[in-house]
Amino acid sequence: MGKKSRCKGCCGWFLVLIVLATIAFGVFITLILKNKKSDSDAPGPPGSNAKKYANALKIAMQFFDVQKSGKLVDNKISWRGDSALKDGRQEKLDLSKGMYDAGDHMKFGFPLAYTATVLSWSILEYGDQMKTVNQLEPAQDSLKWITDYLINAHPSENVLYIQVGSPKADHSCWDRPEDMTEPRPLTQVNTSSPGTEVAAETAAAMASASLVFKSIDSTYSSLLLKHATQLFTFADKHRKSYSISIPEVKTYYNSTGYGDELLWAASWLYHATGKQSYFEYVTGENGEKFANWGSPTWFSWDNKLAGTQVLLSRVSFFGPKDVSNSDILQKYRKSAEAVMCGLLPESSTATSSRTDNGLIWVSEWNALQQPVASSFLALLYSDYMLTSRTTKLSCDGDTFTPSDLRKFAISQADYVLGNNPMKMSYLVGYGDKYPEFVHHRGASIPADTTTGCKDGFKWLESDEPNPNVATGALVGGPFLNDTYHDLRNNSMQGEPSTYNSALIVGLLSGLVSTSSVVQSFT
Repeated sequence: MGKKSRCKGCCGWFLVLIVLATIAFGVFITLILKNKKSDSDAPGPPGSNAKKYANALKIAMQFFDVQKSGKLVDNKISWRGDSALKDGRQEKLDLSKGMYDAGDHMKFGFPLAYTATVLSWSILEYGDQMKTVNQLEPAQDSLKWITDYLINAHPSENVLYIQVGSPKADHSCWDRPEDMTEPRPLTQVNTSSPGTEVAAETAAAMASASLVFKSIDSTYSSLLLKHATQLFTFADKHRKSYSISIPEVKTYYNSTGYGDELLWAASWLYHATGKQSYFEYVTGENGEKFANWGSPTWFSWDNKLAGTQVLLSRVSFFGPKDVSNSDILQKYRKSAEAVMCGLLPESSTATSSRTDNGLIWVSEWNALQQPVASSFLALLYSDYMLTSRTTKLSCDGDTFTPSDLRKFAISQADYVLGNNPMKMSYLVGYGDKYPEFVHHRGASIPADTTTGCKDGFKWLESDEPNPNVATGALVGGPFLNDTYHDLRNNSMQGEPSTYNSALIVGLLSGLVSTSSVVQSFT
């Protein structure tokens, strides 16, 4: 009896130990899985470089060098040389710097200023990632090449030169920028012919760039900020669309309104100065008038509302409590969240503007602008959430995480880099297959050939691939059916733009490594 009873006790204790061990193991596994999940959504030091995105970033950055105008310094593009050295001379200005807009030789101030603003934003948010792959200095140099031009284009408080060249004359020629002889007239906005959106966008460019250069060259930074404040005052005081003042601009960069640029510029000036007046500008009467809260829009050279909403969300995430708790600021953040929810394919409010293979697709002209811009914003918002330890995004009852936003951004970047039905990279120079007939004058004409205005058209019509590679160019992109026709005359799909380069640089920089963002630009 006694022995049997002790055995029963042993068995009982043994069973208890097994049960306890099982429970402990289950708790252990649960904690491991939980930690793995939280690790993916928690901020921390930069992770290991994603080699693919680092390589793509190095390539994308080179297109700024391809597009440079003026007396080139440390030129890295073998087939490019000095050009447009006399730009601005008729008004005793030096407008030789800056960058050409696309495959032509025009300098359009509105999209060029947007290029500078986005490039500045990219540096401010992801400069550390750029630095790990030796791309921070090239980004800063390219930005300064634009802002040097913008400073010279603003010779007095209420005058801004917004265009160099005549689109009609320029597009009547097919020649290298080094050889062009066509007229280069100047176009300006002033108090008699205002241009609120272009002046405000230039103010945003100057203000954001002043933050980039603040710790590098304080004198230059202060100069940029001076121009930014003057331009914003000019834009706000003399409200009129440049498309109305100068109807000719409608052909290429028609503006659909200036309210978004005013909010965008004021937001950047708030970040650059910390002045409450700029915060009150965006949260007061002007916010009520122009912000269009709750209505998602596409971020582009023409519409800055989504960008403004994300930028002001940064204040909501990281600003002082007396500011971040503002009810109006929360409207901007809620609007930014609506944009994010529309991008996430599993969200009940997901946009239907996509190709069958998942690429955001809004327009057949310059189709890649919206997916790349949207991905850049999604990546920023994801990193704001991570850094602030905000774990959830609610989309009409559905719940998503920062990693879901990052996954979306990666899907769009990977499509651009070759994970698409064409098995083609739309970033020229990246991968084994990319467009060879890019609609770009300088790339299409041999560097040792001198052409006049008209005889260069034989190179446009040539059946041979471009003799020069426009390295880093992001072409217009695919049609809705995910197809791409690599023809030099196909400017709809094959023409790159400088502002798209700023967007892809920002996106790729954010993907170089997994990390948190700085909580303050200053």
